[in-house]
Order: sequence, then C-alpha cells, then structure tokens
Amino acid sequence: MGRKHKLHTKFIFVTGGVLSSLGKGLAAAAIGTLLEARGLSITLQKLDPYINVDPGTMNPFQHGEVYVTDDGAETDLDLGHYERFTSAKMSQKNNFTSGKIYYSVIMKERRGDYLGGTVQIIPHITDEIKASILQLAGNDVDIAIVEIGGTVGDIEGLPFLEAIRQLRYDLGRENTLYIHLTYVPYIKTAGELKTKPTQHSVKELRAIGIQPDILLCRTEKFLPQEVKRKIALFCNVDEDAVITAKDVECIYEIPLIFHKEKLDEKIIDLLNIWTREPRLTAWEELVYRLKNPKHEVTIAVVGKYVHLKDSYKSLHEALVHGGIPSRTKVNIRYIDSEEITPENIGELLDGVHAVLVPGGFGSRGVEGKIQAIKFARENKIPFFGICLGMQLAVIEFARHVAGLKGADSTEFNTDTPYPVIYLMREWFNFRTQKVEVRDETTEKGGTMRLGAYPCRLIDGTLAKEAYKQDEIFERHRHRYEFNNEYRDILTEKGLVVSGVSPDNELVEIIELPKDEHPWFLGCQFHPEFKSKPMAPHPLFVAFVNAALEKSQKIDEKAA
Repeated sequence: MGRKHKLHTKFIFVTGGVLSSLGKGLAAAAIGTLLEARGLSITLQKLDPYINVDPGTMNPFQHGEVYVTDDGAETDLDLGHYERFTSAKMSQKNNFTSGKIYYSVIMKERRGDYLGGTVQIIPHITDEIKASILQLAGNDVDIAIVEIGGTVGDIEGLPFLEAIRQLRYDLGRENTLYIHLTYVPYIKTAGELKTKPTQHSVKELRAIGIQPDILLCRTEKFLPQEVKRKIALFCNVDEDAVITAKDVECIYEIPLIFHKEKLDEKIIDLLNIWTREPRLTAWEELVYRLKNPKHEVTIAVVGKYVHLKDSYKSLHEALVHGGIPSRTKVNIRYIDSEEITPENIGELLDGVHAVLVPGGFGSRGVEGKIQAIKFARENKIPFFGICLGMQLAVIEFARHVAGLKGADSTEFNTDTPYPVIYLMREWFNFRTQKVEVRDETTEKGGTMRLGAYPCRLIDGTLAKEAYKQDEIFERHRHRYEFNNEYRDILTEKGLVVSGVSPDNELVEIIELPKDEHPWFLGCQFHPEFKSKPMAPHPLFVAFVNAALEKSQKIDEKAA
C-alpha cells in the first residue's frame, strides 16, 4: 500500500448510518474522553455536507444551536460536545462544510490556481477536503477524531466519504481507523433485536470503498454475544469490534459504557499505540453525583426555540453543570415566549425557582420574554439573562423602573424614543486590536461581535463574587449593544453595571443590587459555551445556587 504522507498524528473517522440523530457527535466526544484518559493528546473535527458556508445564518429550528469558538467561528453544535467532553480547544479549523470547501475551490479556480484545468469533484474537491483534515496533524496531536455529518447514502456526503477513503491509501492502515455508528432496533412485538439495518448500512459503506474497523451499535440494551457474533460475521469485522452504544440516562455516562465494552482497548490495538491504563475515576464520580442528587430545583427557560431542545443544547448542559457542585438536579421547564401574556405569566411560572431568558434574534416572542423578566424582578425570583436576555432586562428596567416609556432596541423598533439597546457603529475590537465599523448594509455575519472578548469585573457585585477574578474572557455572538447614552440614567435608578470592556465602552454585565433582589444578572456574552461538566461555569453555579436557596425558603414557609 502506497503512502504519500508521514505524520505523527493518527486519524479516526466516525461515520453514521440508518438514520440521523444517533449521536455521532457524542460518540466522537466520548472516544476523545477515553483517549485523553489514557494520556493521549487529541483534537476533533466536524465535516458537514450541507452547502451553507457555516451554520451562522441557519434557523435553529432546523439545525439546533450555533456554537461559537474563542476565535469567532460559528460552528455545528457537536463542537460543543467536543469541548465539554475533552480538553481540546475548537477553532475555525475544526468545522468545515461543503459550502466552505466548494467556496475555497471556486476562489482558487477564479485566481487561476488550476492553470486552466477542468475542476472536478475528484480530485479537486476531495483534495480540498483532505487538506482540511490533514491540517489537524501536528507533533502536539496524537489522534485526530473526524466526524462526517449526515448519513451514509446521502448524495451530498459522498465527496467526504471518498476523501476519507483515499486517506487510508495516503496514510496507511495503522494511521487510520474507520468507526461506523449504526442502529440495532429492538422490536417489542417480536421480542428481538434486529441486525438488518446495520447490515444494510455497512453494505452501503463498503460499496463506497470503506470497510469499517469498528461498529458502534446504538441500542436500548447491551447486545448479547450471539447478536455481536452475527453482526461481525455479516459485516466483516472482528467480534470484539462490535460495540454496544447503549442508551443512557446521562450523556456523561457514554465514555464509561464504551470503556466497559473495551472500545478504547480495541482502538489502541488497531492503531498500534502504547498507552497507560485509562484514568476514569473523575468521570465515575461525576456520573455518580448526577445520578444521586441531594436537591432538586425547577428553572424556567423562556425562549422561542423551545420546541427543538437542540436549539439550546449548550445552555441545557450548562444548567446541568451548574448543579453538580451542590448535588442539585436541575429540572428545566421550557416556556414558549409567544404564549406569554400578562394574564397567564403567573400560571406559567408557578412553582419555578428561577427564570432564564436566553439569546436569540428577531422580534418574535420578545414581549413575552419581557413579561417573564418583569415577573421575576417584581417577585424576587432569581433571574439570568443571556445576550438578548440581558438586552431585554435592560429594556424592561428602562420601561418599568426608570420610567422611559417605549424604551426598546433598534433591532425591534427603529423609531423608539429611548433606544437603550442599539447597533453600535464603531468600536474597538480587543481581539484584533483594531477599530471595527459596521452598519445596516454590512453582511449579516459582518455586523456581529463574534468570539472571545475581555471583560473587567466591578468589585462588590454578583459577577465578581461568582468569578472571583478581575478580568474574564467570554464568547460573544450578537449585533446590538447597550447604549451608553442611557448608562447614567439607568444606573441612577438602581441598575448595576458589573462588567465592562477594558476601555469602559461596552457594557457586558448588568445586575440589580443584592439588597433589592436575591439574584438578578444579565450578560451580553454566552457563558454556556465555556461550561464543562468537570469545570461548571461560575455564573451557572451561582444561578443554580440562587434557585436552590429560593427552593429551600419556599420549603421552610410551607413547613
């Protein structure tokens, strides 16, 4: 077998078959967990076959949340799983779409890079895909895990599958590994596990020229040995390479299930790597704490994408993480902000111990969110506003406390008499160290503040109390900002500005005084993107603790 590349890094390619939403992203992340537990350095990448250049302009109802990296990449939500499960840091190079690949090739063709040659799927598109994969290699990366989005058989995914087929030829068998995630349904009426979908899925993959080395079989129960034997025989894999990907109560249990099935042993055997024994004690302790909580709270998430929970994937996980230090189970009640009225808000929020209003774009459901914020403020219910949630908290305060009737964001009302939130035309980008200018005609992505920015915390505030440091870096994804023309007016009426950019120009965090409200905070950034089960975000820990205090006070009154 010929080899054109000699690299330190070995590659694992994760594909999926039968149907979507089997959990390829979680499987890839869990594999990363196991390899790191063995002392290996890893990175991960998601290759998405859709034509969009990135998911930044895609509807969350269709695609789920847009995850944002420190360097400002708008990416697939699976990159959130990668960062939560491992220590790998995601960036622009960790997510490529067909749109990005085709765009790059077309730009090269326009420049004349192909010297007038006919530009084709093979080799030009597949070479571009391979280049995007191979840039992950380096002396500091032992293994790169590459997830191919979509399902085997999708027409748009074929160039990606062809590219990873070629990479085995380029890199050699000991440097490449194909893991295929498939489905083994349990038919209750027959009382049987059915292997035929897996057989057909592997047959489809083999027709493309890829023979999987390991099969992850998504199923309800551990596969009996005779079922594994049958799958191995018909799919041409080793019997010990048929791994149960069992349904779990808690996603952080997945690495432990895979380890129990000896997946990590099989991987290092096939890749011919020597490692230490895995250290999974911290993960075992984490799962124990999540499965055996001491307390329980209910938190309302008031948004407009509540009918697709993936729209708030990182947020959901960050709330779960926030309860880990206090052993608190967080029950999340999703409330559609479009259904909220002044008359029903009390009923919709009855029994909740805290209210969270997340980020979003557009005017739909905004007034319902403002009603929820007003209710939380007036009834002393812990409140957390993120991005748009913070902006709406400012609007609610301006209208109902500062007396600025009709206060609004210019995103929703360009004629508002009090534009407390507006599109800032010029601002200093601390990441690039340049002044940026934007207006309404700029491309959608170009008007956004994206990626990690510094924030200076003010002493004596909830924010400083939570973070316990003077300066933080948090990830942003928004267009509109707090209007400084109204800063003095609002602070005189009691609003606390607790976090600002280093030049004091951008308001990043607002609060209510601690003696007026038990816990009321809004931040312009998205803290959920930096929360991990092993390192819960301090704002979410503080918020869940505030919800727990509220719950205990309610219980004391009832007693």
